[in-house]
Amino acid sequence: MNELGARASGQGRIFQTTGDQYIQEHHHHHDPGAAPAQRPPDSVRMPLVGRPPGILRNREELRALLAAAVTGPGGDAHVVHGMGGCGKTALAYWLFTEAVRTHGRIGLWVNASERMSLRAGMLAVAGDRGASAGELAAAAAGQRAAADLVWHYLDHSSDPWLLVLDNADDPSVLEDGAWLRTSPRGTVLVTTRHATSPLWRIPGAIRHALGVLPLDDAAQVLCDLAPDTGDLDSARKVAERLGRLPLALTLAGSHLAHQLLESWSMDEYDRKLAEESTAIVDRGASHAQSRHLVGRTWQLSLDALTEQGLPDATTLLRLLSCWAADPVPLEVLAPLARGSVAVDGLEPPRVEPALRGLLDHSLAELVVVADGVRCVRAHGVLLDSVAAGVPEALREVATALLEAALPERGVASPKARDLLALLAPHASALFRAAPSERTAGLAVRVARQVFDAGDFAGALGLAPGMADRVEELLSGQHPLALEARETEAKALWRMGRYPEAEALHRRILGRRELLLGTDHPDTLRSVYDLHFPLIFLDKADEAERLLRRALEGQRRVLGEDAHDTLQTWAALLEILGCLGKGRELDAEAAAFLDACRRGLPSDHLIPLHGRHNYAWGLHAVNRDAEAEPLARRVLADRIRLHGPDHPLALSALSLTAQVAGALGRYDEACATIKEVIERRERVLGTEHPFLVQDRRWLADWRAAP
Repeated sequence: MNELGARASGQGRIFQTTGDQYIQEHHHHHDPGAAPAQRPPDSVRMPLVGRPPGILRNREELRALLAAAVTGPGGDAHVVHGMGGCGKTALAYWLFTEAVRTHGRIGLWVNASERMSLRAGMLAVAGDRGASAGELAAAAAGQRAAADLVWHYLDHSSDPWLLVLDNADDPSVLEDGAWLRTSPRGTVLVTTRHATSPLWRIPGAIRHALGVLPLDDAAQVLCDLAPDTGDLDSARKVAERLGRLPLALTLAGSHLAHQLLESWSMDEYDRKLAEESTAIVDRGASHAQSRHLVGRTWQLSLDALTEQGLPDATTLLRLLSCWAADPVPLEVLAPLARGSVAVDGLEPPRVEPALRGLLDHSLAELVVVADGVRCVRAHGVLLDSVAAGVPEALREVATALLEAALPERGVASPKARDLLALLAPHASALFRAAPSERTAGLAVRVARQVFDAGDFAGALGLAPGMADRVEELLSGQHPLALEARETEAKALWRMGRYPEAEALHRRILGRRELLLGTDHPDTLRSVYDLHFPLIFLDKADEAERLLRRALEGQRRVLGEDAHDTLQTWAALLEILGCLGKGRELDAEAAAFLDACRRGLPSDHLIPLHGRHNYAWGLHAVNRDAEAEPLARRVLADRIRLHGPDHPLALSALSLTAQVAGALGRYDEACATIKEVIERRERVLGTEHPFLVQDRRWLADWRAAP
């Protein structure tokens, strides 16, 4: 309960309830030492909502379940929990109306946000159900148990009833005095933001989580409210940007429908959201509806956490606002609890309670993604509302946490790939919100590691926009900008867009030669990179010349056993096979593998790449009997290190199919290439050039005698 900045005469005081749907003011006079009078609500037979909802979209399954409950014999308590603004009170209003108008139930509505409003409302319920004035006065004066009196009359009601306890966001308000009970004469519906209270586990209580709306229903809410401002497709874009949150949708629709000096369409509103953040949705609330502001509804929960001794929850939520509205792996936050990354206002022992507070008050939720990774996720509109004014020091902490969470460079396991997919949107969001050389470096590193882990489509989705922003921030000649473009070019190649990859690689090479000289390691890496698309553009001769130039320079500058040198040497084996140079292939493969044995662990990726290319080269020069055992070993290693769906594992599987076909085992070849096609379609899309060739092989092998 908050004391307002207002005045009252004598001993009078003015209070305001903190529920997000109903505000009640009362003014009373009493003698010093006398018990304060409790003014009952004007009605418990009407829903205490500021703005009755119109059409209630979606929620069909839950609505059917609750409707069945109010038509049954009673005895249940249904607890609907969810974040502020998700439509809990709207659902309760719908059920109340349905129970009263359609099923002839007595509808009773109590604001349960605070002890005073709950007690006054419940005593009014007892009066409605037949309690005498003397009984009510005795309960109000503390001369008899108020909750027992109320439930006695509810249990003996001559009419079946529905009791709504709205905004029960602090369960202790209900627990003190045991106000929450069940009765065979009626049904109880509780709405709350608190998801995990033990009170919701009383006998007969059933919990229901309420989330955001499905996209089409969310879009239809906008069309219901502002039908003349855009079509369903435009509404979908706005709804998705607002995270499909009912309160935000209602405010946006109200804004669009009641514009006076502006006349935005939904498309224009979507652009404004992108430019100014979702904070503009609060313009849809009138002055009289200020308690319905999106920003205010979150603040109510944060204020409650502060009153409960958890001001740290606000700091943690502001930290989450530095990232995207996507799941954040809990391991990203673990350094805070260990104290290895420090943040002002959030001591290590307080991290766990702060996180639990956010979860308990539905300000965040736990989700399990990517094969069991536990994450925390907060709503995008909520994050936008707390992001303004986040101090630079907190963004530095957010950057440090992401840096610490990244897998080691070169790790390409399925676990690393899943983790990178989760971290990528947060690195991008942090770079957009706080552009600096450090956040740019983090974002570029993430994109490169996403590519190295085999998510080529993901890397291509990240790298171009990232490169644009880095060039704008640091110039097109900056090493980070060139690295981002390099990742883009490599992803273009892997996704089968060979002419674009060649053009971009040549551009990067030209810039590096001009800025760094012809023998700089980065320039030599660009020479090496350029050979990849050339292989698939029937330019194998030029590819060989480039590789030999890169290899010679790397041996001179970096040394014979350097990783870059060995990687280029491994690639040379593929080119020699393409060009039919079998003898040279054998000699180079033997020397390469001997060099790897001297300087690298047996399970290092570079010798694996070399063995893969050697097996392919043997197949290319029609030595399939020699290629087969090596190809099968490569396939087993690829699956062990990368997982069965990694593009390089699929490349190895395709090679085993090609060898089987060349050896005349057509049934085996067909079965294997069909598996390759099915998996590649999931990983690379249906139109990748590799798939065109795979389907051609399948047709040829099926037609073979």
